[in-house]
Amino acid sequence: MFSAGSEQVRELHSMVTESSVITIISHTHADGDAIGSSLGMRYFLRMLGKDAEVVIPEPVDGNLRFMVPSGELLSGSGRPSEAKERLDRSDMIICQDCPGFHRTGCLEEMLEGTKARKVLIDHHIGPDSDNFLLTFSECGISSASELVFWVLMAMPGIEGDAAKLPRETADALFTGMTTDTNNFANSVYPSTLEMASKLIEAGVNRDRIVAQINNMYGENRLRAMGWMLKDEMTITRDGVAYMVMTSGILKEYEIREGDTEGFVNLPLQIKKVRMSILCKQDGDHFRVSIRSKEGTSANQCARRYFNGGGHEMAAGGRLFCPKDIPGFQREDVAGYIERVTDRFFRGE
Repeated sequence: MFSAGSEQVRELHSMVTESSVITIISHTHADGDAIGSSLGMRYFLRMLGKDAEVVIPEPVDGNLRFMVPSGELLSGSGRPSEAKERLDRSDMIICQDCPGFHRTGCLEEMLEGTKARKVLIDHHIGPDSDNFLLTFSECGISSASELVFWVLMAMPGIEGDAAKLPRETADALFTGMTTDTNNFANSVYPSTLEMASKLIEAGVNRDRIVAQINNMYGENRLRAMGWMLKDEMTITRDGVAYMVMTSGILKEYEIREGDTEGFVNLPLQIKKVRMSILCKQDGDHFRVSIRSKEGTSANQCARRYFNGGGHEMAAGGRLFCPKDIPGFQREDVAGYIERVTDRFFRGE
């Protein structure tokens, strides 16, 4: 549950009041929670008359494009000069769903050079608070979207009434929370259900949002899912299910950003599976998603062996060549996963 004191909220309100140009940023490969929390904050700040905009490292792609129907968000990789100009003239920068600048990719250097006052709103372990004037950090909460919701609910003028939030803010935050909880399947707390109740009571159409999230994919996603479950999924003797998507497979099935959302959760339906790992090639490295069942720490596994971290049962990381794996073949990744998860379950 949101535990920040009223003094923190008053300080945030004061910073917003004193600022004219406010920019919201988030992490690389922005997911539904990153986009939802960022847009939710943007619409709220615009309601207050602020020049508010979102800048993300890469353009929004795949099934999440419905979240920005009015046009593409400004991205550092897509329009670097415009992104830098925006950050340079900002009075205030709010970093959301991201523990620090090191997770912002091409925006990191731009951010370190700005003189704007900076605020962090994040739900991950280990926030880099030193770079921020004000930090809202809550690990026991479903998503950054939920954390932003509770922050805004405590702001003057809202005072606990979700109906006073802009409708666009309500929709964006509900969407972000829904994606990060896998439609209430994981990381759900009493506060999460309370948030959902308040937003639905305020007029959010949950059925429409869930349909937009789950039923707007291309045929390629389902065919790729079938191939992975039939031919690619391997289950170790320790109950680790892993799947590897090399660049060749991504090309064959025309996989775009967001098309594999939720794939890593599927093997957890199998009784004997304790942990599920999805590795997806991204240029010169593999992006790793890890999910686990209660009693098995995805976070610890990610921190020890996959150059990452996250939540207790939902974490991520990366594998690099040749630091971690000798090459980019499926067998290179598979061998590494089997070795390190064997060590992990033996307590090494």
